Amino acid sequence: MSETPLPRPSSAEAARFWLKLGFISFGGPAGQIGILHEELVERRRWVDEERFQHALNYCMLLPGPEAQQLATYLGWLFHGWRGGVVAGTLFFLPAAVLLWVLSWIYVTYGQIAGVAAIFYGLKPAVVALVASAMLRIGKRSLRGRLRWGLAVAAVLLVAVAKVPFPFVVLGAGIIGWVFARQPDRSGVPPKTDTIPDTEGRGPLAIAIGTAAIWLAIWWIPLIALGAVVGWNHTVARQGVFFSAASMVTFGGAYAVLPHVQAQAVGHFGWLTQAQFLDGLALGETTPGPLVIVLQWVGFLGGWHRPGSLSPLLSATLGSAATTWATFAPSFLWIFTGAPFIERLRHRTDLTAALGAVTAAVVGVIATLASQLAFHVASPGGTGIDPFACVLIVAAFAAMTSGKIRPIPCIVACGAIGSVWELFVAPRF
Repeated sequence: MSETPLPRPSSAEAARFWLKLGFISFGGPAGQIGILHEELVERRRWVDEERFQHALNYCMLLPGPEAQQLATYLGWLFHGWRGGVVAGTLFFLPAAVLLWVLSWIYVTYGQIAGVAAIFYGLKPAVVALVASAMLRIGKRSLRGRLRWGLAVAAVLLVAVAKVPFPFVVLGAGIIGWVFARQPDRSGVPPKTDTIPDTEGRGPLAIAIGTAAIWLAIWWIPLIALGAVVGWNHTVARQGVFFSAASMVTFGGAYAVLPHVQAQAVGHFGWLTQAQFLDGLALGETTPGPLVIVLQWVGFLGGWHRPGSLSPLLSATLGSAATTWATFAPSFLWIFTGAPFIERLRHRTDLTAALGAVTAAVVGVIATLASQLAFHVASPGGTGIDPFACVLIVAAFAAMTSGKIRPIPCIVACGAIGSVWELFVAPRF
C-alpha cells in the first residue's frame, strides 16, 4: 500500500457528495455499500481500500442500517463528528422527505400511481453496480485459501442456514485470530492519513462522555414528545417501540420487519396488512435504507390514531419519531466506538482477524446482492423479467468497461426503465 497521503475533501465537497448519495442510494445495503466503495475508494480516492474495509467490518457488527453507519464512519474520518453527522443525516434525509410526501399522497388519494415505474430501471443498474464492486473488492481481499473458505462459508451460513450476518462476521474474526500465523495474514497498515486524535486525552473518559451526549440527543426529543402529547398517544408509543427495535436490528431490515409487522399490524393496529405491504414496496423502490419503511408505519399509525391532534400533524410527528428512533442510535455506535476501532488498525495481532472479517463481509454482501438480483430479475418469484435481465447485463458491461461511471449509468437506466414501464410495456 502506498505511503502517499490520500486527498482530503473539503467540508463543502463532502457535503455535496453525501447529499447526492442520499438521492441515489438504491439497492439496500449491498447496493449502497457498492456505491460508497465505487465513489470513495475507486473514483475519488478519499479513503483507501484497507481503511474502507476496516470501517465496514465494524459497521457490519452493529445493530441498525449498516450502510448509513458506514457513511457516518467515513464522514467522521474526513471531518470529525460534524462530518459524521452530515454524512449520516444526508444519507437518509432525502428518502425520509420523499417517503413523507408519498405517504401523504397515499392517505389522501388512496394510491401512488407511477412511483414503481419511475424507479423500475434503477434496480437493474444497482444489481450491476453491486456485481462490479464485488469483483473489485474480492480481488483485493480474498487472498489465500482461508479467506476464500470464509467467504464461501459466509454465503452458506447467511443464505442457507439464515444465520444473522453479524454473528457470521464475528465468527470469522475469531477464526482469523486463531489462524493468525497463516502466511496470508496482512501486515501492519501504515499511518498514511489523518484521523480524529483522542490519544493522550483519556480515551475511555471521552467514550463515556460521548455515549452520554448521544444518548441524551437520542432520547430528549422523544421524552419531550411524550411529555407534550401524553405517553399513551400513538406517536409517543412509536418513539419508544422503535427505539427498542433499533437496539436489536441485527441482520438488516428484513430481520426486524417481521417483528414490526406483527406488532404494528396485529398488536397495536397502527395499519393494515395491505398497507404494510404497500409501504414495503415503496421502501424497496425509493432511495435510502430499506429500514426507512418504518417511517411509513409511523406515518400511518399517527394518521389512523391522531387523538386530539389533526391527522396530518399526528402522522408527521409519528414519522419524525419513528425515523429519529431508527437512525439516531447509529450516531451513538459510531462516535463512541470508532476511535477505538481505528486504534485496532495498528495492532499486529488483530490484522489477520480483520482480514478474515473482510473475507466474510465479501461473502455476506455477495449473498445480499444475489437476493437483490433474484428479486429484480424475477419480481414476485413468478417469472423472469427479460427487460430487467437485459438492463442488468448492459449496465454491468458499461460499468466494468471503465468508460461509464456508475452514477450516470444508474441515472440512464432509470430513464430507460421509466420509459419502458410507462409507455412500452403496457402495449405488450
